Amino acid sequence: MSADITAVRDEDAFDIPRLDAWLRANAPEVVSADEALPIVTQFSKGASNLTYLIAYGDAGYVLRRPPRGHKASSAHDMKREVMVQQRLLAYYPLVPRIRAYCSDPDIVGDEFYVMDRIDGTILRRQLPEGMTLTAEGAAALARTVIDAQADLHSLDPESIGLSDLGRGPGYVGRQVTGWSRRYRDVRTDDVPDAEDVMTWLVDHQPGDVAARLIHGDWRLDNLVLDLTGEPRVIGVLDWEMATIGDPLMDVGASLAYWVQADDEPAFQLMRMQPSDLPGMPTREEYVARYLERTGLPMGDWTFYETYGLFRLAGIAQQIWFRYRRGDTSNPAFAGFGAGVNVLVDRARKLTSGAS
Repeated sequence: MSADITAVRDEDAFDIPRLDAWLRANAPEVVSADEALPIVTQFSKGASNLTYLIAYGDAGYVLRRPPRGHKASSAHDMKREVMVQQRLLAYYPLVPRIRAYCSDPDIVGDEFYVMDRIDGTILRRQLPEGMTLTAEGAAALARTVIDAQADLHSLDPESIGLSDLGRGPGYVGRQVTGWSRRYRDVRTDDVPDAEDVMTWLVDHQPGDVAARLIHGDWRLDNLVLDLTGEPRVIGVLDWEMATIGDPLMDVGASLAYWVQADDEPAFQLMRMQPSDLPGMPTREEYVARYLERTGLPMGDWTFYETYGLFRLAGIAQQIWFRYRRGDTSNPAFAGFGAGVNVLVDRARKLTSGAS
């Protein structure tokens, strides 16, 4: 069993025979020819939706469902996530193929869907044991990651049948307002109120530069890579936050995870991906390549970087709120409160030096 796959936590378990019966009736191509039940294990790294490996012999599929307990309004919409991937697949082949969607909460405890598993490498904080990456390899990896994001943002939402996914102009303002509300709604007594950061974002928000399909959580551990030769992105996972919006906001959100080798120690502790390796671009270099590939204009990057940090603080705080309430006991969440403090502090430092 890989380090990312563990036994199912008791709090996240469900009735396997009931799932098996549902799959046999609704997605017979994924089940075994005999009557054997699947082996079910859990991917341990997800911090939002719950993800499981459903294995019938050598055939493995992925099941995604919302977390238990308190959920932010409009979050964890499995049906919407399925729709995005089904419509996008013909135009962006990095999307996994959906096999089945179920709205009946009696099967596993909530709605869920099952999709193909894409075999490849998913990078976490450190490179997998035994793997090395030269500076040239790290630079090539970063280029394919940046280009895959830019290519997604270059798609015309109307031509791929997803123009109805967004809410029209004003995306930047809605994001600032929305993440401020979400943060306030789940704030606990051990994190800052961040009102100064929220006020700065309101006062400095630019207009939308474009309306494109954006992923919403673009980072290395949502990408499946082929590293057997020249690095390639072969799969993009976790489309929960996908929408039509300003692509520069998506880049700002993704670069909140892009911790560099020269960042301060507290931020270094939050690194989730090997973006600090020799050869990896700086955030400024990432943005420059992205803009060159897309041709999009950009004004002051400080706004997008600050937004990305505050948004990530909001995501982490939602999870920390659930952990504090006891809705989840996943030990991976034990440090999220401290992480929120680091992110808000970094956002404050950025805004204090900006006009």
